[in-house]
Amino acid sequence: MPSFSIHNFGCRATQADADAIEGALVSRGYQRLAAADGLANLVVLNTCTVTAAADAQTRDAIRKIHRANPLARIVVTGCYAQRAPEELASIPGVSWVVGNSHQAEIPPIVDEEFASMPALAAQTPLPHGDFYPLSRLDSDPLSLERAPAKILSGNIFADASISLGAVTGGEGDHTRPILKIQDGCNQRCAYCVIPSVRGRSRSVPPDAVVAGVNRLAAAGAKEIVLSGINLGSYGRDLSPRAGLPDLVGRILSETPLEQLRFSSIEPMDVTQDFVDLVASSERLAPHFHMPLQSASDRVLRNMHRWYRADHYARRLELIHERLPHAAIGADVIVGFPGEDQADFQATLAFVDAQPFSYLHVFSYSARPGTAAADSTEHVAPAEIRLRARALRALAAEKAAAFRSAQAQAGGELRGLTLHRRGDDWTEALTGNYLKMRIAGHWDANQWMHARVSADPSQTLVRASL
Repeated sequence: MPSFSIHNFGCRATQADADAIEGALVSRGYQRLAAADGLANLVVLNTCTVTAAADAQTRDAIRKIHRANPLARIVVTGCYAQRAPEELASIPGVSWVVGNSHQAEIPPIVDEEFASMPALAAQTPLPHGDFYPLSRLDSDPLSLERAPAKILSGNIFADASISLGAVTGGEGDHTRPILKIQDGCNQRCAYCVIPSVRGRSRSVPPDAVVAGVNRLAAAGAKEIVLSGINLGSYGRDLSPRAGLPDLVGRILSETPLEQLRFSSIEPMDVTQDFVDLVASSERLAPHFHMPLQSASDRVLRNMHRWYRADHYARRLELIHERLPHAAIGADVIVGFPGEDQADFQATLAFVDAQPFSYLHVFSYSARPGTAAADSTEHVAPAEIRLRARALRALAAEKAAAFRSAQAQAGGELRGLTLHRRGDDWTEALTGNYLKMRIAGHWDANQWMHARVSADPSQTLVRASL
């Protein structure tokens, strides 16, 4: 059978989508190769479009793959494919562009492509420098004419379906699988293109989620990460309505899962009840990732965010009061149109004063079709870089302070061993999102207990089972 590889870009939701595509192709008998192998007959690129840099990364990857393996069929899907299919279809080497609205059609498309080329399985990539497009191989193997890519996309808002998606990291790897239980977003933040490429918020029914958690736990998963495009909105579209706390309660009572972690949750969904729920069980990882984006109320208003800095600060207080050892992370955008020095300094001061343990810093990138893209108050690129650098430096200080505080608190933290290894260490991740280097080589997916090193540069620690 022909072989395939998948290159994935972007968030956990896209990872879950890629895993679903992979599973469907494997079930049809196609051979999965590692993306780094470079010899697959079919290459699927599952794309992100949250920034211009993400778009550029996809285009560069397509050109690199086509140069290295000109006989491969290239199928581009994901958020970039939904937003700008014609743009991607114009790149040499692309055979199909399939939007998020039609990802379920990728397996039959692949069947049809390979059925029309019975000799494909026997083909091997030509040496570098021999550029023979596969799009004409069936009729004229040496033709340099390239057939235009085919596009399959539609109205993403007409899509009311969602299937449970799990990322397990590949066959035999059950360390921290990601379970996508929600897709889409009903918000319209001024900078964000995601609602237009993911559609309206929709949720996997609770029974299906619980069954999925049980399947993963039975397969060996000790920790599962619940994810979604807007995870806190889970269940609001269901009838009867079922919120995220209700779902978590069912997972705790109806599954043997040892640890559940949450991906990003909007600050207004981090209520007193939700924080109390996380604090009530040692099976829930004390880890909150709440997008901040800015701590300037003026910028938040222009971003069409529905909270203000003091509202966000109150959420941080709720967490810190109940779970002082919890990890708290945030996304922050620098250089949003109209952001002046006072706005940025407000964000910098807010981050400095709050108990953040890490930040994801993004430089603003205008996205076609968003409200902010029409603004004329652009911040100079050089100034955006300076602000991003300053915020990342502060984030590094916050991360070091959090690690030091955990070390000074004493006691052992439990961590789950991961697959990453060095010469004399194995990486492990604690419930409150600290990465530790455990001395020695250990199998992945084992619980270890260790004391955190106060020195961020000295992360190698001794552990006990």
